[in-house]
Amino acid sequence: MNLRIFCAGAALAALAACNQNPSADQQPSKEERPMSERDPFAEARTIEAPAVEKRPVETTQHGITRVDNYAWLRDGEWQEVLRDPSTLEPDIRKVLEAENDYYAAVTGDLEPLRKKLFKEMRGRIKEDDSTIPAKDGDWLYWKKFRDGGEYPVFMRKPVAGGKEQTLYDGDAERGESAFFSIGSVEHSPDHKLAAIATDRLGSEYYSIAVRNLETGEDLPDRIESADGGGAVWTAGSDAFFYVERDDNQRPKRVKLHKLGDDPATDAVIYEEPDDAMFLAIDKSQSGDYVFITSASQVTSEVRFVKADAPDAAPQLIAPRDNGVEYYAEHHGDEFFIMTNADDAVDFKIVTAPVASPGRANWKDWLAHKAGSQIVTFTLYKDYLVRLERENALPRIVISTYDGASHTVSFGEAAYALGMEAGYEYDTDVFRFTYESPSTPEQTYDYNMASDKRTLLKTQEVPSGHDPSLYVVERIEADGEGGAKVPVTILRLKTTPKDGSAPALLYGYGSYGIASAADFSTNILSLVDRGAVFAIAHVRGGADKGRGWYLDGKLAKKMNTFTDFNASAQALIDNGYASKGRVVSYGGSAGGLLVAASVNLEPDLYGGVIAAVPFIDVINTISDADLPLTPPEWEEWGNPIKSAEEYGWIAEYSPYENIQHTDYPPIMATGGLTDYRVTYWEPAKWIARLRDDASGGPFVLRMNMGAGHGGSAARFERLDERAHLYAFALKVWGLETAEPVKHGK
Repeated sequence: MNLRIFCAGAALAALAACNQNPSADQQPSKEERPMSERDPFAEARTIEAPAVEKRPVETTQHGITRVDNYAWLRDGEWQEVLRDPSTLEPDIRKVLEAENDYYAAVTGDLEPLRKKLFKEMRGRIKEDDSTIPAKDGDWLYWKKFRDGGEYPVFMRKPVAGGKEQTLYDGDAERGESAFFSIGSVEHSPDHKLAAIATDRLGSEYYSIAVRNLETGEDLPDRIESADGGGAVWTAGSDAFFYVERDDNQRPKRVKLHKLGDDPATDAVIYEEPDDAMFLAIDKSQSGDYVFITSASQVTSEVRFVKADAPDAAPQLIAPRDNGVEYYAEHHGDEFFIMTNADDAVDFKIVTAPVASPGRANWKDWLAHKAGSQIVTFTLYKDYLVRLERENALPRIVISTYDGASHTVSFGEAAYALGMEAGYEYDTDVFRFTYESPSTPEQTYDYNMASDKRTLLKTQEVPSGHDPSLYVVERIEADGEGGAKVPVTILRLKTTPKDGSAPALLYGYGSYGIASAADFSTNILSLVDRGAVFAIAHVRGGADKGRGWYLDGKLAKKMNTFTDFNASAQALIDNGYASKGRVVSYGGSAGGLLVAASVNLEPDLYGGVIAAVPFIDVINTISDADLPLTPPEWEEWGNPIKSAEEYGWIAEYSPYENIQHTDYPPIMATGGLTDYRVTYWEPAKWIARLRDDASGGPFVLRMNMGAGHGGSAARFERLDERAHLYAFALKVWGLETAEPVKHGK
C-alpha cells in the first residue's frame, strides 16, 4: 500500500551546449568569485524570518524525555480542518501565512524565472491531447484535454461508428471550487450510468455521484466520505460497492449502494476491525468477481463476492497470516494468486479452486525466483501477463496457461514500463507504455497470439524534443554492507563530467516503491540548463526486488539514508558534480529521505527540496490516532510498545536530529488538508531548523487550499513545480541560464 507516496520527478542540464558556461579551467576559484555567485542567498539572509512562538511540550517514552517547542502547531481539531479548512485555529493560520510571506520575500526575485519555467513546461505539453480509446463491448472510451483546459474530459463513441459523447467534463464540473480532483469515472456494465468520484478540498474525502449517460442528468444518489477509488459496479448495473473512510481518514468499511436507496441505509458488506489494515476493492478482469482486500505493509487478506450476487456474504480466500501477502485474480474455476507465502520473498503465483481457495489447496503455478520480483499481473482468457522487476529494470512477460512464456524486450540502459489491463477479458491484445528519461512515452498494443507490437502513439512535445541530445547512464554507488546502489542519470551529451555541473538527486526509498526511470517533460527545464538529473534507487524501495525493500526498513532503515548519501558521493566521484553542488529532492517519504540524509552530512549538499516531507517521525508514529500510524508500524517500528523500535526511529527522525552546524538552503512545502503528511510536520521542521542550525535560509511554502499532491489541475501543478525548480537554479547560481534549443 502506497501510504505516503508522492509522485515526484525533477531535472537539470545544458548551459555548456549554449557556450554560456566557461569550462572548469576558465572559471575563477570560489574565493575569487563575487559574493552573489558564491552565495546566491546572501541578500535573502538579511530578511528576518518569522519568529514562531515556543510552547514547550514534554513527552516521555521508555524513560526518554523529548521537548517539542512547536507541538502547538497541530490543531486540536485537525479532523475537522480536513473537512473544513476555515476552522483552522487563528494562531496557527497566522504562523502559516507568515511562513508564506517569508517565502515570498526570500524568493521574490525568482518570480520572472518561475514564469519562464512555467512557460517552458507548458510549451512541452500537447494541450489538446487525448488517450488512445479502449474498447469495452460496443463502446470505445477515452479521455481528452482541450486547449487551456486544466482537467480531462471523459468521452466515448460506438465501436461501429457514430457521434462522440461527452460523459464528464472536468473543466465545466470544477465550477468555483478552489481545489478539484477527479478520483474516478466508472461506467456501468450496461453502459447506461457512470459513478463519478470527486474531491473539492484536497483531503481525499471523495463524493460519488451517479450520472445517467443517456440523458446527462445526475441521479439523486450521492455518497459522501468515500475512497478515491470510487465505485465497483455489480453485474446488474443497479448497484455498486464502495469504500467508506472513517473520521480518521481510514478506508474502513465496504458498503453496497443500491440505486434509489438512501445512502444512510447502505449495507455494510465488510468492516475492517484492525486500524493497521486498510481496505480496497476491485473487480476481476473476467468481470465475475469483486475482490475486497485488507492490507497493511506486510500482510493482506482477500474476500470475494460474485458480481451477479452482491447480497451474498463475502467469502474469505485465506485467513491473514502476519507477514504473508497475497492478491487474487480469476480465471475459469480457479483463482490465480500472487503471494510471498513459503518464503517467496519476491513473490510467486499459485492457483486455488474457487470452490475451496484456502492455503491448503494452493498449488505453485510460477515458482519464486530470488531477486526477480513479480510486481503485478493481469489475467485474460488465454493469457497471463505479468510485470517483473530485476536490478532496477522492469520487464513484461506473457504466458499461456500451459506455462509457455516469452518476454517483451527493450534496449535502453534505463527505462520504465506501464501495463494497461483494459476493459476486456476475451482478447488477444493488451496495451503497455514504454519510456525512458530521454524517450517520450510510447503507447503500444501487443498481440499476444502473434507476438507483434503496434505503436499507437508517441508523446508529443510541441516545443520540441531531440532525444539524441541526451545520454541516459547507470552507475552504482557503494552502500553500507557492500550493497551496490543503482543510480540512473540523465544529462545532455555536452554536459561535462569534470565536476563543474550541478546535479539534482532524487530519491524515495520506502514502502517497497520503486523509483521509475521515466520521461518527464518538466525536468528538462533543469537538464537543458546544464544540470545532471539523477535517481538514487536506494534500499527501502523495491528497485532490486523485495529483498531490497526489506533491507531498508525497520531496524535497517538507516540503509536508506546512507545509500542516498553514497549516491551523491558517487555522482561526485564520477565527475557528474562536486561537493556542495548537489541539490537533493524528495517528496513525502522521500522528504524524510532528504531530511535525514542532510542531517548525516550537511556539507555534502548545496540545497535541499523537501515536498510535503514526512519529517516528524517519532511523534507521528507514536500517535495511534493519526490516520496512517497503525499500518505504518510495520514499516518503521512501533515506538509505543517497544523501546528498541523507539531507538530505531530516534536515530534518524529528522525533526530531532538536526545538527548544530551550517546547513544548505532548504525549501519545504506542505498542504493544509493533507492527511498523509499533516501540515504541521514541515511547519515544525522549518521552525526548528532556524533554532538549531545555521546557514540556510530555511523556507516553507504552504498550500492553504490543497492536500498531499498539491493542485490536481495540470497547469496549476506546473506552477508548483516551477517554484521548486527555480529554488534549485538559485542554489546553483543559474537563475539567468538559458536552456538548450531543440530546433523549433
